[in-house]
Amino acid sequence: MRPFGVRRDLLRICAAACLCALLAILVATAGRAGATEAEQLETKLASAREEAGSLASQLQATTAELASAEGEAKDAAAEEEELTALLAEGREHAAELARKLKLTRHRLALEKARLQRSRAVLADRLVAIYESGMPSTADLVLGSGNYEDFVTQSDYLRAISEADSALADRVATVRSAVHRQVLAVADLKAEAIAYDERLEAAREEISAVREAAQAAAARLQSLRASREAALATLKSDISSWVEELQEARLAESEAEAEEEVGRWLGGPYSIPTYIVMCESGGNYSALNPSSGAGGAYQILPSTWELYGGQGEPQNAPKAEQDRIAAEIWADSGPSAWVCG
Repeated sequence: MRPFGVRRDLLRICAAACLCALLAILVATAGRAGATEAEQLETKLASAREEAGSLASQLQATTAELASAEGEAKDAAAEEEELTALLAEGREHAAELARKLKLTRHRLALEKARLQRSRAVLADRLVAIYESGMPSTADLVLGSGNYEDFVTQSDYLRAISEADSALADRVATVRSAVHRQVLAVADLKAEAIAYDERLEAAREEISAVREAAQAAAARLQSLRASREAALATLKSDISSWVEELQEARLAESEAEAEEEVGRWLGGPYSIPTYIVMCESGGNYSALNPSSGAGGAYQILPSTWELYGGQGEPQNAPKAEQDRIAAEIWADSGPSAWVCG
């Protein structure tokens, strides 16, 4: 019976050895599985962090380009408005020149008619003088019956002479007036032609400016659409990353997970990360030349000063920008931001 007992002991030993080997294999397998899951998780998180950084850089570039496009569109619209006003003013001036030219031509026609009538009267008088002749002093003396008659005829002769001189002077005056009106018409006509040329040039310029303004507006719209798409993707990704961090138990709460995701995107921030990404791309030195808003939270200088900020928001330290943004959020919530 002893050999059978030995065999039984050997079987027990073999079974124990197999069990130990199996347990070792299970432990090793579990260790490898745990290591693989950890590696996969770390790889996934690293990919998420890399994607977040890429999106942040993309949004920063888009935000800067959008601010530039907004400035260009604003300048183009202002230039178009200014040129339109100048063109309207130019049209009024051109119409005024046309009215003056018409009036001056009318006056010229009247002066020419006066000159024609004066010349006709002068011609008739010259013919009469030619036909009857002008009495001399000797004729008056010889033809006068007495001294009073002589004085009377002398006064009459002087009156005729003065009337003839006045007629001649009137003709000369009217001729000068006609000459002035001719010059005035010529000057006004030249000015009107020159102004019409300038108006035509202004029309061409405003056409080019309008095209530039339309192109700037189209570019701005395209950039806004691109940013909206990127932000929609980012908001979705942030939600996914927060859930992944909570599932992996790398964050105890949703707030802690959001804070960690905020670090991936250059934060953490005092307000929701997607709003910061929309406003500035997370760039604490960002400045919108169109509105004057600055910093990561794009705070207006007046608001910045109201909350005790010193200097300009884009030049302030991160902690100061975070503090003031938190106060604004506490007072007004998302309504204080365009992207809210």
